Amino acid sequence: MKRAVWGVVTVWALAATTVPAEAKWLRADTDSFIIYSESNEKALREFAQNLQRFDSTLRLVFKVETEGEDSKLPIYLLPASEDVAELATGSRKSPIGGFYRQDRDGAFAMSNRENDNLGKGTSASQQVLFHEYSHHFMKRHLRAAFPGWFIEGFAEYYSTVDFDKQGHAMIGQPVYRRAYGLLMQPKIPVERVIMEPPSAMRTNGQTDVYYGRAWILTHMLFHNPARPNQLGTYVNAINAGTEPKKAATDAFGDLAVLDKDLNRYIEGRLSYRTTRDPVPVSANITITPLSADEDAVILLRLERMNARGDKARMVKARDALRALAAKLPANPDVQFELAAAEWEIDEDRDLAAIRIALGKVLAAKPDHVRANVLLGRLNVYELYDKGSDDPSAWGAARKPITLANRTDPNDAVPLYAYFESFTMQGKRPPDIAIQGLERAFSLTPENIEIRVSYAFALANLGDFEPALRLAKTVAFDPHDNGRGEVMLAQLEKLRDRGAGGSKDAAAEGTD
Repeated sequence: MKRAVWGVVTVWALAATTVPAEAKWLRADTDSFIIYSESNEKALREFAQNLQRFDSTLRLVFKVETEGEDSKLPIYLLPASEDVAELATGSRKSPIGGFYRQDRDGAFAMSNRENDNLGKGTSASQQVLFHEYSHHFMKRHLRAAFPGWFIEGFAEYYSTVDFDKQGHAMIGQPVYRRAYGLLMQPKIPVERVIMEPPSAMRTNGQTDVYYGRAWILTHMLFHNPARPNQLGTYVNAINAGTEPKKAATDAFGDLAVLDKDLNRYIEGRLSYRTTRDPVPVSANITITPLSADEDAVILLRLERMNARGDKARMVKARDALRALAAKLPANPDVQFELAAAEWEIDEDRDLAAIRIALGKVLAAKPDHVRANVLLGRLNVYELYDKGSDDPSAWGAARKPITLANRTDPNDAVPLYAYFESFTMQGKRPPDIAIQGLERAFSLTPENIEIRVSYAFALANLGDFEPALRLAKTVAFDPHDNGRGEVMLAQLEKLRDRGAGGSKDAAAEGTD
């Protein structure tokens, strides 16, 4: 066990890197990631090695035996935090320097390449990315329901992982960016941290203090020998259905005493752990330049991906893609992004324009996975809109989705789209579709929509206990905006009225 001094409050000085105007996007493939960046090959390789090493560290700590992922996490690196903020929120003034997002079409993360390690510890940009990837890792590999404070405390705790000259991982180092909030701002009592989600904080200052308190509480429960195994006892109780405050007091004792202990812990010296052996640098990294077609559209792809849910931004992205498609009519990547943006406009989408764009994509790339999925969804939507009950028409509508699955069996999106097509038809999904949904969940358990559908599919089969366990993992997620609580209540209602196997269960799960 080594020691790290908490020290004084550090003010970060940010120095943005510059990228030549002629820079082209590169793609790095590792065991667990697909990383896109405009940086040079040497810098991207070093970044990819460090990130894969972090992934290996988490696998070592949590005894995850697999070395990589069938479904890899895409990560996009932009020059500066302001660029990330603009994509995330539409404003360059937002404090967001990186984020992790998951939706029906998969998860991705964004960070920046700022040279901002002028303060203590690892760079802020690395900490942001490690924080976000820790969320992804927790959702994918730690199959339990965790309360919101621990979800954030866990991500903060692992965000500062670094490696010494011999390659040992150093785990649990101070999160200096939380120092000001912890030491200079009014404290939030432990009971509030445990019982309230971060969304309950009313100001940015309170949110900063909440994250800091969640981190230092996690650190104390991991490191303080006076509180052995208390965190595990607490999480087990939560998952067993114990009321949250009772679970906390049973595990931690008097919460007022816990609060006093935490305040003393902040003032002390923080220990950190090192791995017994060096964590090796992966040699399994390949770097390739993007094709001219993909390079031309990648920034608009990012705009389209981040505009989801914001109709005005999506229309703006669609219009920009229309203009680019007019200049590059033979570019299938532009055509796909145009079709995808048009689809996301929802009730005002131009179905004919989507079909034309997809036709151009598939003429150039007949096995384009996501274009085939979108074509299948378009076919299904049109049949649903017409109220068709023609089984042969529905079977034909699904053919592009089936082709997409054959092309890439490790992509969860075609598997989910196939299952979803039966609920759109108003039919109980056949066993093969339910098996496909189960496979989609195993590939991307972090995908909330797939998790919800799988939970209701289990309930529809009468398997309520695993369904409720899945619902709890969603209900406690601080990023879920309350959807999980509604889902949990629906499943409990179905269980209580003995609705296992009813058609209603499948229908409710797809709302």
